[in-house]
Amino acid sequence: MTMTNTSTTAPTLAPADLKPAQRTWRAFRRNPLGMGSAAVILIMVLIALLAPLLAEFPSGYGIEILMPPSAAHPFGTDDLGRDVLAQVIWGTRISMIIGFASSFLAILIGVALGILAAYAKRLDAPISMMVDVSLALPVLPLMILVAALVGPSVTTLVVVIALFSWPEVTRIVRSQALSVTRLPYVDAARTIGGSHFWIMTRHLLPAVAPIIVVSVVLTASRAVMSEAGLSFLGLGDPESWSWGKILFNAQRSGALTVAWWCTLFPSLAILLLVVSSTLMSIAYNDARNPKTREN
Repeated sequence: MTMTNTSTTAPTLAPADLKPAQRTWRAFRRNPLGMGSAAVILIMVLIALLAPLLAEFPSGYGIEILMPPSAAHPFGTDDLGRDVLAQVIWGTRISMIIGFASSFLAILIGVALGILAAYAKRLDAPISMMVDVSLALPVLPLMILVAALVGPSVTTLVVVIALFSWPEVTRIVRSQALSVTRLPYVDAARTIGGSHFWIMTRHLLPAVAPIIVVSVVLTASRAVMSEAGLSFLGLGDPESWSWGKILFNAQRSGALTVAWWCTLFPSLAILLLVVSSTLMSIAYNDARNPKTREN
C-alpha cells in the first residue's frame, strides 16, 4: 500500500501578478539600508512609547555631578547629577510627539492645498503664490518670533513648526496631482456627474498617497530638527524633556566645554533620526519606481 502526499504548497506569484503595493514592499525588503533605517525609526518609536518603563523621569538633583559614562550611568550625568540616558529616553518621547504631530498637521494642510491647487484652476495661482512667498521667508527667525510671542509649550512648538512646514508638501503634492488631473478617468468622472469632493478624494488623493508617505517621514525628521533648534534657544517646553532641551541645559550650564557626553548623545539621536528618515525615504522612492526597482 502506497501513501500519496496530499500536501500542497501555496503558489508563488510572479512579479507581474503582484499588486503595485506588493511589488513596492517586495523591492523595499531587498534594500538593506531601507530596512535598517525603518528598524531604527521603529526602535525610536518603541523607546518613546515605553519611556516610563525604561527610565525614571529625570528630575531633582543627584550627588554624582558631571560624571563621565560608566556602568551606573552609561551616558554620564549632567551638572545637576541627573542621568543623561534617562534624559535622552524621555527626550525621545517628546521629540517624536512633536515631530509626528507637527508633521501630521503640516501634511494635512499641505495635501489639502496641493490637491485644491491642482484641481481648481482658479485657486492654483493664489495658492502657488502663497507657497512661493512662504518658502522665501526666513523660517527660523519667524519661528523664534512666534514661539517667543505665544509662549513655550509642546502645543506651541507643534503649531509653529507645522505652519512653516506645509509649503514644501503643497508644492510636491500639487506637481503630482497635476499629472493626474489630465488623465482620461478624471474627465470621465466629471462627465458622469461626480462631485468635486468625490473626485479629489477618490482619484487625486490615492494618486498622491505615495508622496504623502515620504513626506510624513521627512517632515517629521525636519520637525524634530526645528524643535531641537527652538529648544536650544530656550523656547521649548520647560516642563518636559526633549533632545533640544538637553542641549540647551548643557549650553546654559557651561557643560558644552567640560562634559562632552551631555551633548554627544542627544546630538547622535537627532543625527540618527534624520539620516534614517532620509535613507528610508530614498529606499521607498526607489522601491515604488518601476525604473529603479528590481523585478
